[in-house]
Amino acid sequence: MPARLLGTARRGRGVLMVLLLAPLMLKSVAAAVRRYPEFNGYCEDGAFAPSEAVHVGVAISLRAGGLVTPALMDVDMKDVDQVNRELLDLIRRTRAGSLRSAELSAGTITVTSLGEQGVGAVYGIIYPPQVALVGFGRVTERPCAVDGGLRVAPVITATLAADHRVSDGHRGGLFLAAVRDLLQNPAQLTKAEP
Repeated sequence: MPARLLGTARRGRGVLMVLLLAPLMLKSVAAAVRRYPEFNGYCEDGAFAPSEAVHVGVAISLRAGGLVTPALMDVDMKDVDQVNRELLDLIRRTRAGSLRSAELSAGTITVTSLGEQGVGAVYGIIYPPQVALVGFGRVTERPCAVDGGLRVAPVITATLAADHRVSDGHRGGLFLAAVRDLLQNPAQLTKAEP
């Protein structure tokens, strides 16, 4: 993820509303599954049922231990600020034990990030009956070739666990490339999809 993402995400925002990377990650995944719908839905009894809605399950660690993956509803239809507000509310309600039952069962794809814990890459396990999980590691500085030169830039590792009954590695690579392209151009993610 290039430096322009970090700068663009913060530009024009007050101290209390600095945009976290998580909403951009969620929006990039939601936009990418619109292009590659085989990663959004359920596989039950050996048959894939794609979902029209994009309800992104978010892996949230509980303070007392354990992990819950409630869904943030219709992520593709919301702007980044709304996703940010709803994500913060979802985390608060998850840790308070006040989730709605639909939030626990509606996820159509899951996103997990262990970057804040210093983990470089996440190799997640699909949450059945979903067919895909995207993992994000921490932001690190690495040497990158840019415009024929070399510079140090912030990057993040994204991984995909996918059910091969529904998709294959080629399509998975295209999906991850779409996530990458969206994160490298965050202006595409700031608005809600029509």
